[in-house]
Amino acid sequence: MMALVYEFVWRILHALLHLQRVLISWFRIRLWNWRLWKRAVAALLVPLALGFQNHKKLGSSAGKRGLRRVRWGADGKSLEKLPLHVGLLIVEEELHYTDIANLVVWCMAVGISYVSVYDNQGLFRRNNSRLMDEILKQQQDLLGLDSAKYPVEFLNNKSEKLDHQVLSCQAVVKALSPDDGRPSIVRAAQELCKAVEQKERRSKDIDVHTLDSLLRDSAHIPDPDLVLKFGAVESTLGFLPWHIRLSEFISLPSHTDVSHEDFFSVLKRYSACEQRQGK
Repeated sequence: MMALVYEFVWRILHALLHLQRVLISWFRIRLWNWRLWKRAVAALLVPLALGFQNHKKLGSSAGKRGLRRVRWGADGKSLEKLPLHVGLLIVEEELHYTDIANLVVWCMAVGISYVSVYDNQGLFRRNNSRLMDEILKQQQDLLGLDSAKYPVEFLNNKSEKLDHQVLSCQAVVKALSPDDGRPSIVRAAQELCKAVEQKERRSKDIDVHTLDSLLRDSAHIPDPDLVLKFGAVESTLGFLPWHIRLSEFISLPSHTDVSHEDFFSVLKRYSACEQRQGK
């Protein structure tokens, strides 16, 4: 009798052991399939999530640039008085093309028509193409798709004249050197003397207005209304001595890392100043 009981118990234990093995195998298979499923889902969702984040970042960046451009235009319209011609006078030894390009683009964005860039060594003039390339690069970076709304014309030398195409441009940029200062006055005086010698002019007809007219014909751009001087040197270093009689000068410590807020604060100072023009 006991032998039958032992056999019965043994069979039950054997059945339970078999059932345990079956359950363990089933759970392993389900767990493996679940891990595969999780990996598959992760493989699909992670790139989407990253793409969404990148798109969000790009969209946010593009949105900020767009708002920034709108604000720049509004800044220009908010001023009571905006200079027609801004001169950038750098009296520092080290020149940074990107910082100067930023200033030029900001001038374009607020509606300034003429920008001249001057340094005492004439480096911008000799490296005119590099400066213009940097301006175009920063124009694309700062204005984006709106850069097409701000066409720019570059004047390289005195032989160039403003035609109807240039006059339709949003901004005209010219790199100047000391040769455009006192030497230009000397050349104009020599030209007048030569005209008198050849009896093309009479000496009594030569006056300040005649010289002024000749100098303006050679410069092709209006006198600077505002000159931003960058650097600690208290001198204009030969910057257009004839054309700055009525210009407003505002000094900044350096042209490096100038923010748009700094630039706009200068425009507000100019807008608020009263120009008596010798009165």
